[in-house]
Amino acid sequence: MFVTNSVRTKNSVLKEFPPMTVTNSAQATEAVAPYRWRWAALFVILAAEVMDLLDALITTIAAPTIRADLGGSDSLVQWLGAGYTLAMAVGLVTGGRLGDLFGRKRMFLIGAFGFTAASLLCGVAGSPEMLIASRVLQGLFGAVMLPQGLGLIKEMFPPQEIGKAFGMFGPVMTISSVGGPVLAGWLVDADFFGTGWRMIFLINLPLGLAAALAGIRFLPEYRLSNATRLDLVGVGLVSVAGFLLIYPLIQGRELGWPAWTFVSMAASLVVFALFGRYESRRAASGKDPLVTPSLFRKRAFSGGLVAGLAFFSGMIGLSLVFSIYMQAGLHFSPLKAGLASLPQAVGGVIGFGLAMSGLQEKLGRGLLQIGVVVMAAGAAVLGVTIHLAGTDVGVWQLAPGLALVGIGMGLTMAPFFDIVLAGVEPHESGSASGTMTAVQQLGGALGTAVLGTLFFNLLKDQWSFGSAMQVTVWVEIGLLAITFALSFLMPRKARPEQAGH
Repeated sequence: MFVTNSVRTKNSVLKEFPPMTVTNSAQATEAVAPYRWRWAALFVILAAEVMDLLDALITTIAAPTIRADLGGSDSLVQWLGAGYTLAMAVGLVTGGRLGDLFGRKRMFLIGAFGFTAASLLCGVAGSPEMLIASRVLQGLFGAVMLPQGLGLIKEMFPPQEIGKAFGMFGPVMTISSVGGPVLAGWLVDADFFGTGWRMIFLINLPLGLAAALAGIRFLPEYRLSNATRLDLVGVGLVSVAGFLLIYPLIQGRELGWPAWTFVSMAASLVVFALFGRYESRRAASGKDPLVTPSLFRKRAFSGGLVAGLAFFSGMIGLSLVFSIYMQAGLHFSPLKAGLASLPQAVGGVIGFGLAMSGLQEKLGRGLLQIGVVVMAAGAAVLGVTIHLAGTDVGVWQLAPGLALVGIGMGLTMAPFFDIVLAGVEPHESGSASGTMTAVQQLGGALGTAVLGTLFFNLLKDQWSFGSAMQVTVWVEIGLLAITFALSFLMPRKARPEQAGH
């Protein structure tokens, strides 16, 4: 229901890639003239984006059915999303650098074939553990695949066509975000060939293979001539820190919150601090750090980073909880739950469209703040509707609140990344973009862990589904209030070269 990757995110990540040199003299000639097969290559890249967006959305609808079939505890529902997004968050930090070192086409193909193979493993999983491990693999291979496509676009298209090429992301990702939950519900209910929920992953096979095979034919090869080595120690530290935080948040409730869960969460803060110190030393020694340390000394960027963590945690966490509420609490079928989420998705499209009509350039940070307020108002309407209607709430009663949440989400996300990036220096924008995108994914994992754990804990304490859902909604409103307060630390406007892109 809630979109985890926005068109604005993809646009901001584009700025991460510096000019590249091609790998041979034949390609050097093509660097002067536009690449011949650039439009065919663009559709290959878009196919990869569709796979990522669908796989980030579909498990929120299918999770209750998956658990009913495979068994497992409530944490399975949370790990289906958190495993994917946490792996994506960690992998995105290094995904683009792998393309610099080994070639973007090569890494795109490795990512596409790997993502497709991981989807097959998800589709044939016979246990919760195998499914979660396969979701982690999906996230890792997706993190290898996605940055390469964005970097290739910047190299394949001349300046006068880049805007048009990137404009293709809008309708493709809009259709995916609107149709993803409905497609997931339909596939689960249709039970093609007796596959049930497995088809939501198996459908990636023809799409992924087609994208990979077309990539072999149409994608050019580019790599950086001065690429630096990977910061493997930094990758290891941030991976361990993320796991030490997310794992106890998801598993702690079921285990009765033993002492080690709190030790683990405290240790994650220590490891994050070690990561920051290591990156500072690496930068001081003249080596290329995973994240530019100077970014965190900028109040605007640090504030935007925490605001983004709060915003995306609430947005993604509420998505999971609301899907469970509709199916387990209101007894909606997966298809009905997917259809019920359409007002949210359509509202997001409307909000984004309003932002792109000129409001973003005119209002800047003010548009982000208006969006947060509208989104909070929609969540409040949703909470009041659930309270008043009880177990008799229907699709049409939920629609107004969901539509407002969607409109607010679109208004907020459209300017978010450009506003935050306006607070950093141009030479820091690449590292800042990558960090913000990783935080978006980390927020998804954190929100799934925290809001999911809260919801399941309330149910364990004999709260009704409706009451537990209302509490979750008010927590989301609190996270939006944090986002609103922190937004005053951000710059008032995006840079002229960023606005409207």
